[in-house]
Amino acid sequence: MTVESTSLPEVLLLTLDSYRDERGAFMELWRSSAYEDAGIPDHFVQDNLSVSRKNVLRGLHFQYPKGQAKLVSIVQGRVFDVVVDIRRGSPRFGQWTGVELRSDRPQQLFIPEGFAHGFVSLEERTCFHYKCSSLYAPECEHSIRWDDAEIGISWPVQSPIISEKDAAAPYLVELDDDSLPAYKHA
Repeated sequence: MTVESTSLPEVLLLTLDSYRDERGAFMELWRSSAYEDAGIPDHFVQDNLSVSRKNVLRGLHFQYPKGQAKLVSIVQGRVFDVVVDIRRGSPRFGQWTGVELRSDRPQQLFIPEGFAHGFVSLEERTCFHYKCSSLYAPECEHSIRWDDAEIGISWPVQSPIISEKDAAAPYLVELDDDSLPAYKHA
């Protein structure tokens, strides 16, 4: 496995070792010791799978105060995956990074606590798998508008399919400090 930092250094792109032959392919999706060695000490307690049509955009979501780190990968299809730094006091507050994840390329994206996350499906029946470091807590669920001009995400679709809930999400500037995690200096 190789590990690369993104433009948000805490967000990591992992390229998995894949073994292919005439029968297909094999790869290891999770082994705690390998991820600890890569700087990902989180203990994951919940796995989720979402299946989306082409052009479905989900996000930007985060949990606070019961934060949630995520390790995401694509089982089938392709997505443009986006992460936004929303930690109060961070030197990168409001900055985003995006990466295309696809099932024919064995990669994962690690999103630590303190970041909002979203993705748009680029193919029909895209299966998006993610491990979470804490259980889903509806009372801690928050969203930010996917098209927040202050963040300025360059989504690769013109007219995404969005839930009513995500379409009604507030802009980042509208969230009070009590709704956002704090930046912790290293």
